[in-house]
Amino acid sequence: MPQNDQTAKTGLMSRLGDPLVLLLTIGFIVAFVGLSLYDIQGVADGIASGFAWTAATLGTYFQLLLLLTFLVGMGVAISPAGHARVGNLDSPQISTFKWLSMIMCTLLAGGGVFFAAGEPIYHFVVTPPAFDTEAGTPEAVAGALAQSFMHWGFLAWAVLGTLTAVVLAHAHYVKGQPLQPRTLLYPVLGERIMKGWFGSVVDACCVIAVVAGTVGPIGFLATQVSFGLHELFGASEGFGTQLMILLALAVVYVTSAMTGIHKGIQILSRFNVFLALAIAAVIFVFGPTLFLTNAFTQGFGEYLTSFFAMATMTSETAPAWWMQWWTVFFFAWFIGYGPLMAIFVARISRGRSIRQMILAVAVMAPIATAMWFTLLGGSGIHYQLTGVIDLTEALNNFQFDVATLTVAQALPGGGLMAMAILVLTSIFVATTGDSMSYAIAVVCTGHDDPNRLVRAFWGIAMAIMAGILLYMGAGQISALQQFIVITAIPVSLVLLPSLWTGPRAAYAMAREQGLVAERNAKASAAKH
Repeated sequence: MPQNDQTAKTGLMSRLGDPLVLLLTIGFIVAFVGLSLYDIQGVADGIASGFAWTAATLGTYFQLLLLLTFLVGMGVAISPAGHARVGNLDSPQISTFKWLSMIMCTLLAGGGVFFAAGEPIYHFVVTPPAFDTEAGTPEAVAGALAQSFMHWGFLAWAVLGTLTAVVLAHAHYVKGQPLQPRTLLYPVLGERIMKGWFGSVVDACCVIAVVAGTVGPIGFLATQVSFGLHELFGASEGFGTQLMILLALAVVYVTSAMTGIHKGIQILSRFNVFLALAIAAVIFVFGPTLFLTNAFTQGFGEYLTSFFAMATMTSETAPAWWMQWWTVFFFAWFIGYGPLMAIFVARISRGRSIRQMILAVAVMAPIATAMWFTLLGGSGIHYQLTGVIDLTEALNNFQFDVATLTVAQALPGGGLMAMAILVLTSIFVATTGDSMSYAIAVVCTGHDDPNRLVRAFWGIAMAIMAGILLYMGAGQISALQQFIVITAIPVSLVLLPSLWTGPRAAYAMAREQGLVAERNAKASAAKH
């Protein structure tokens, strides 16, 4: 082949990405939609069976992976290697507020906002197995919040961007390897994983997990907003309204993804943080302030004291259905997001120290999440306890969209607050859509400034998939979300080596930057 033709072909592949990754990921989307159209019930039943088997068989493994990731990550953060800087830069590329905003909005995303009102109330009306308090009583408040904090707390956040982000940062910024999930296996498998077909399969599995995990919130947001508009303004709740909401959402997050990390994604994240802070201030000042203060204090205290009991609970000591639909489902969901979230964290954290990156993701963000769950869910518990609302039946049927709107309307400001929370939820989902469109494009192209059209393609593809599944019925979106538990199996194997490669990468970065040797020299001098 002439050199010019070869160069042109190489340039095209660089823009469009790995053909095998594209084939497998697009093939999955087409196959899932096609099979759903052919036999919608068969697909749902097959996924439900796989979901139940995975939760029962591998649930404990998923829990231990998250627990060990957090503990090892904390060890790295407080070690001398924690001083090493990501990307060999002396100062951060992104300001602290913008950086923290992007972490919070991207990782908390629509899922956390969607469950923030309903999950604490659910655990209040149905006592979690780790506690023995009577449901619906004041004594049940602390346990209800503690269980929610466990699902969205230290363990969940740690697996999204601590050890894995360290491995990727070292491999990419020091070794010159691409920001792709396969790079997490480079310290173990070497060049074989980078150039062979197996690396493409690894990347594709991680992309499929994220597509499954992101399309769900996008689709459920459309149903939640259409329900909210129907309740507040009497608008139609049908597929037409949902499609218009989906279209508007896609325009926002595709545009944001195309403008990149330093423009659209930053702007959207900052706006969302300001809106969330405003809503939080109104709830805290004009809502049940004393109740919320006491609830957070007691709930977080219970979370810390019962931390290991909740983290290591299995189906042997808790009902199988409860573990399957709560702890294992959430933990598998976070595992599925792990590699691509780590890519995003490593990309935006350049110039930060390893300690800053780990503490921001695994400590600061979970505490902020706990506060947000207390404000929305704690207010809901207060109104449930005092008889202002009754969500027992709705939550027993897992109608969390109803819970969010009901709590929002009971808050100070009523309908206005409900609209504000719907807007906030929409932008949270948009920040997930833009960051994941960007991260998938990074994976497909192999570098951290992917072509705009590739970013747009993945954003549009997820929106189209959500629209098709909504047309089939919300049950297929639920089936797709259950599928992420199955995809967590291969993805967990990609994350697993970071338990030992993460600390090694951190110390390698510290040695390369002269930090470990310098500290040892100072310690030796001090002794003499």
